[in-house]
Amino acid sequence: MTPPRERVLVIGGTGPTGIPIVAGLVERGHTVTILHRGTHERAETPDSVEHIHADPYDADSLTAALQGRTFDVGLAMYGRLRRVAEVTRGRVGRFLSVGGVPALRGWMNPFLADPAGTPVPLSDTAPTVAHPDEDEKGFRVARTEEHVFEQHPDAAHFRYPYAYGPYQVVPREWMVVRRILDGRRRIIVADGGLTLHHHGYTENLAHAVLLGVDHPEAASGQIFNCGDDEVLSVAQVIELCAAALDHELEVVSLPFELAVPARPLVMQPLPTHRVLDTSTLRDRLGYHDVVPAREAVGRTARWLAANRPEPGGMEEVILTDPFDYDAEDRLLAAWDSALAGFPEVTFERAPGWGHAYSGPGGRPRSRPTFEA
Repeated sequence: MTPPRERVLVIGGTGPTGIPIVAGLVERGHTVTILHRGTHERAETPDSVEHIHADPYDADSLTAALQGRTFDVGLAMYGRLRRVAEVTRGRVGRFLSVGGVPALRGWMNPFLADPAGTPVPLSDTAPTVAHPDEDEKGFRVARTEEHVFEQHPDAAHFRYPYAYGPYQVVPREWMVVRRILDGRRRIIVADGGLTLHHHGYTENLAHAVLLGVDHPEAASGQIFNCGDDEVLSVAQVIELCAAALDHELEVVSLPFELAVPARPLVMQPLPTHRVLDTSTLRDRLGYHDVVPAREAVGRTARWLAANRPEPGGMEEVILTDPFDYDAEDRLLAAWDSALAGFPEVTFERAPGWGHAYSGPGGRPRSRPTFEA
C-alpha cells in the first residue's frame, strides 16, 4: 500500500543523514519543507523543497518561523530537541525525532558495569543514564528523550550511534584514509583491533527514519536503536578502507595499554564492545541495510579521499588523532625490538583450540571421506 502524500517539516535536513532523508521524502511524493539556518545549502537538496531559514537552537526564532504553519509530519534532527518538541506541539500531526545512544546507561561510561563493559547487545529498553554523576552527557540525552514523549506521546524516536559517510563531522575512516594518503604502510591497533563499535552508514540511518514515516502506527510511541546490520571490528574497518583505496597497510597489534595511537579508533578508555540490539527496528519497521556495512566503509573511504578534511581542521580536532607519525614509528620500532628479543617458549604439550573447533588448524576429520 502506498503511504499517503503528506506535508512534512524537517528541522535540519542538510546534514549527513538529513540529505538522504529529504531526498527519500521527495521520492515518496511528500511536500517537504526544511527549516535550517541556511549556512549549509546542499546541491543534493531537490529543487521542490521549501526552505525556512531560522535558528532551531532559538525557541523564539523557531516559533516566529512556524507562526501560522501546520504540517502532517514533523521530523526533528537538528537544534535543541527539547525546545523543538515544545514549539512543534500542535503544529504537527506526527512527530519523529533523532537523538543519540549515549542515553543508554554505560554507553559512554563502561565502568558502570561490573565487570566493566556495556552489555552486548544493548537493548533499546535497557536502562538509561539516571544520574549526572554516571555520565553528564548521557543524563541530558536521556532526559531529552523523556521530554519528547511528554510533548508528543505518540512520537517515534530514533537513537543514532556514530554515523559515517559523506559530510560526517566525526569521520572515523579518516584516521585510516589520511594515513593511506600520507603513504603509511603500518597502522597500530589495540588487542588485534577486535573491538566492535556499532556505527551507522548515513543512508542506512536515513532509511530507518524514513521507515518511521512510512509506518506511523508501528512507529508510534517507540524508541528505536539504529545502526548497521553488521557491526565491524576496528581491524575490519581498516582492511576495508585499505582495499577500497588499493593500498597495502599492515595492521600491527599492540596490547591496549601500549597502543596509545589506537585510542581515537577505539573511542573509549577500554577495548570492550559497544553493540546495539536493533531488533525492534527490524521487527516493527522491517529495517534492513540499504547499503551493506562492508560496502559502505569502502564508499566512505573513497569519498574522504576525494573530499579531504583540512589537516588540523574541525574533523581532526574532534577525532583527537594527532597523526604523529614520528612517535608512532618510535613505538613500532620499540615493539619490533621487544618481539625480536622475546625468548622462545615451548610447551611439553602444545595447547589447542579445543576438540569442538573444526576450522583451520582444528581437530582433523575422524574419517577421510564423508559418509551419508
